[in-house]
Amino acid sequence: MDVLLVVHMQVGLLAGKPKHDLRGVLDRINQLATRVRSQSGKVVLTQHCGGRGDNFEPRAPGWEFLPELARKPEDIILPTTLNDPFAGTDLQARLTEIQPGRVLVTGWATDFCVDSTVRSTVAHHYDVVAVADGHTLNDRPHLDAASVIRHHNWVWSNLITQRSIKVVAAAELLK
Repeated sequence: MDVLLVVHMQVGLLAGKPKHDLRGVLDRINQLATRVRSQSGKVVLTQHCGGRGDNFEPRAPGWEFLPELARKPEDIILPTTLNDPFAGTDLQARLTEIQPGRVLVTGWATDFCVDSTVRSTVAHHYDVVAVADGHTLNDRPHLDAASVIRHHNWVWSNLITQRSIKVVAAAELLK
């Protein structure tokens, strides 16, 4: 069984500057979520939570998930306060209970939260699939978004781990 981790796909994080292929990323995440659910897997949506008066304070407009993100009542919502979804959360306990064969990682932002999630999931000894076209960000001052994505996909595919890590396009996973 797979677990699909959907990292921080929230209104406040994805507003502003254009995000690389956001519509396509959302479509692929939604398709993967449907597939994972249909095979008795679990979808875990991480949700960044800020402090009082912050745009990410629970129930503030920026805290909400993007309305285009297809969610189901059985999905697990995991409140987070850091880039690493294992830090200060019960994610490890939940994954221990689920015992996934693989953890698929998608979401926002490639170079921060998604990267931390991929690395931490590997460090917690899970087989990881970084969905090559399932994460996004906006251009950085020194590098365009497509280059950042290409770079991280390469880095992840070359991590040293005692478990499996693969970088796979969504279409391949949906076959």
